[in-house]
Amino acid sequence: MRVALLSLAALAVALAACGDDSGGAPPDAFVPSCDVVEGQPPLGLVEVATGFDMPVYVTSPPGDPRLFVLEKTGAVRIIEDGLVLPEPFLDVSVPSITELGDERGLLGLAFHPDYAQNRKLYVFYTDPGSDTVVEQYLASEANPNLADPASATEVFFLDDFAGNHNGGTIQFGPDGYLHIGIGDGGNANDPMDYGQNLDVAFGKILRIDVDELPYTIPADNPFAGATAGLDEVWAYGLRNPWRWSFDRMTGDLYIGDVGQGAWEEWNVEPAGSPGGVNYGWRVMEGTLCGTPSPAPAPACGSSLLARPVVEYSHASGCSITGGTVYRGSIPALRGLYFYADFCSARIWTYQRSTGQVVERTSALRPPGGSTIDSIVAISENAVGELFLVDLGGEIFQITPPPIACGLGGEAALGLLALGALRRASRHRMRPGV
Repeated sequence: MRVALLSLAALAVALAACGDDSGGAPPDAFVPSCDVVEGQPPLGLVEVATGFDMPVYVTSPPGDPRLFVLEKTGAVRIIEDGLVLPEPFLDVSVPSITELGDERGLLGLAFHPDYAQNRKLYVFYTDPGSDTVVEQYLASEANPNLADPASATEVFFLDDFAGNHNGGTIQFGPDGYLHIGIGDGGNANDPMDYGQNLDVAFGKILRIDVDELPYTIPADNPFAGATAGLDEVWAYGLRNPWRWSFDRMTGDLYIGDVGQGAWEEWNVEPAGSPGGVNYGWRVMEGTLCGTPSPAPAPACGSSLLARPVVEYSHASGCSITGGTVYRGSIPALRGLYFYADFCSARIWTYQRSTGQVVERTSALRPPGGSTIDSIVAISENAVGELFLVDLGGEIFQITPPPIACGLGGEAALGLLALGALRRASRHRMRPGV
């Protein structure tokens, strides 16, 4: 596996002459020392590593400098000190995944908030029958770069009827509970009407307590103990929440939900929400009316259905890749929500304080003439730096180019200093979130 010229460690050195001591960075984040870039800062990408087999996600344990890369074909690989370790951290059993468009495979990874003490981690994958499986593993006590395959314990299983619309993201919320995003089960137009059915796990975000297994239900889950609805359900009315994330600073939940034939959307659920939000599918696709669902599902346009914060038409792409709010070491980027489209590889940012959407595609071009084929994730490491995952095999870090801090020529190492483009005219924003 080839490692890019500029490793994470080298990037820190390259930026060491830059930065600011403004507040908002995690306490253990590297903070550069150049002047804060006001307004919309220039951006660039640095290639971290390449040669992965259909990577779909990157993440890190709390307080851990390593970067863990998920390959859809089943392996979790580690990037440490700029090098891709030769032996996988973990390899799970998944169907034979050979096509980029196959929505099955190893899709999600989450480390327990107390991972450094209990060594617990959780994976989300589809089994040979296309069913959804969430398992707990323990990292090896003798070798932290390996998980113990014998420690596998099933946490959650869902018998699925199709190979698409699986969701795939799992994350621990600021409350310490594991959240699991699951799509409507597959095929087209939610034929089973699962999105509005509270008695099934499809089309939902679930919330469970995994400190002990079997898992338990948090007492404040919105449908816990109710006569209707699964106790596990936190949010519903989702078509395919492929990528979603919590803002590590505010606790707000950003949900990218893949649309069907016309519109892509993402939503924000503010921290402190009591849960139980209905995001509208299949009654609505974004703000468009879809297929009515039987009562007690609300009708199209009902105030009981949450509206997206941002939606865009299929003139701009065809499948949203929900992203992450930047909370890393660059003050001018903090608070920007980065998201993308899988089909068009277009990238945007959203600033919640102003409601402004800006297209960043031209600025975030890969260095060295390489291309981005399919953006499947924009996710973060332990200190809030963002990484763009290309299904074609590459991992990039989003960063202002060194030239913005007074470096130039060869020091830029192919990073671009192009200004950001204004937002695409086909985006539509919903105020008040």
